[in-house]
Amino acid sequence: MVQAKAWILTKHFDGFPKDSNFELKVEELPEPKDGEVLLEAVFLSVDPYMRPFSRVRMKEGDVMIGTQVAKVIQSNNPSLPVGCHVIGRCGWRTHTVCAGTDLTPIMPDWPQDVSLSLALGAIGMPGLTALLGIEEVLGLQRGETLLVNAAAGAVGSVVGQIAKIKGCKVVGSAGSDAKVAFLKELGFDEAFNYKTVGSLDEALKRASPEGYDCFFENVGGPFFTAALQQMKNFGRIAVCGGIATYNDTTPQTAPYPHLTMIFKQLKIEGFMQSRWEHKHPESLKRLMAWLKEGKLQCREHVTKGFENMPAAFMGLLKGENIGKAVIAI
Repeated sequence: MVQAKAWILTKHFDGFPKDSNFELKVEELPEPKDGEVLLEAVFLSVDPYMRPFSRVRMKEGDVMIGTQVAKVIQSNNPSLPVGCHVIGRCGWRTHTVCAGTDLTPIMPDWPQDVSLSLALGAIGMPGLTALLGIEEVLGLQRGETLLVNAAAGAVGSVVGQIAKIKGCKVVGSAGSDAKVAFLKELGFDEAFNYKTVGSLDEALKRASPEGYDCFFENVGGPFFTAALQQMKNFGRIAVCGGIATYNDTTPQTAPYPHLTMIFKQLKIEGFMQSRWEHKHPESLKRLMAWLKEGKLQCREHVTKGFENMPAAFMGLLKGENIGKAVIAI
């Protein structure tokens, strides 16, 4: 028998998450049945989507949702031998017994000098979100100008780098001077700290006086309203997230954007990377190739210790991370 630790959502979030929303529980796991494996978490992910998804995908008392890189430590499934690593939607758990059909093996030929934690970041769901949002939703073309907010995060930092690979001008917004410096290191053409610019409208105009062809939207709130006014005619907006609204107890309101959308003939589309699951293997290979060629840089914000998952999650929602937030066991 193996003891597993798991973080439980004791009560749905009301406003910003608190320590009292979480409880650490210990349980005895059964032996794996035929076709099942026993997993031990190596790296766990905390992501902004967990905040809104918890309300619609979870009930109180459930294990917090999430993805992890895990090692197979016991196997009754010949396709998943002991010692191999997989990606699983096991939630915030140290150990899991599950069927092999629920797991994704780490991509073949994963370089030994590349941390497996990147399978939760630039070579995983956030990287796929960036790449597929750019290609499938925005249809970004060489020479165009792209705006991305939350640009120093797991998705935004990859968005900007892929846009540069594709020969575009990239403008990024982030919430600290250290994050702006990071964006400059990544090769962003323009970057600004939205908390200190004074006027968001003026900052967006200064960064690209001619406007923006594409906007990769991760934030929502007043930033979206301001960016809408700076879009070029026939501009395209990929709505990936709205972190500025996730912890609201009262929904934010904004001017109705219809006339701007009509006069500029804008295309605005929400998306999730899972729509193009059939493209994931090929897309991950491209992301890994860019990493190996030095065209894609990956910064991680690593928190050590399973017991620190709630603190890491709350820190993420406060914007404490640069790059992908990961928990190392």
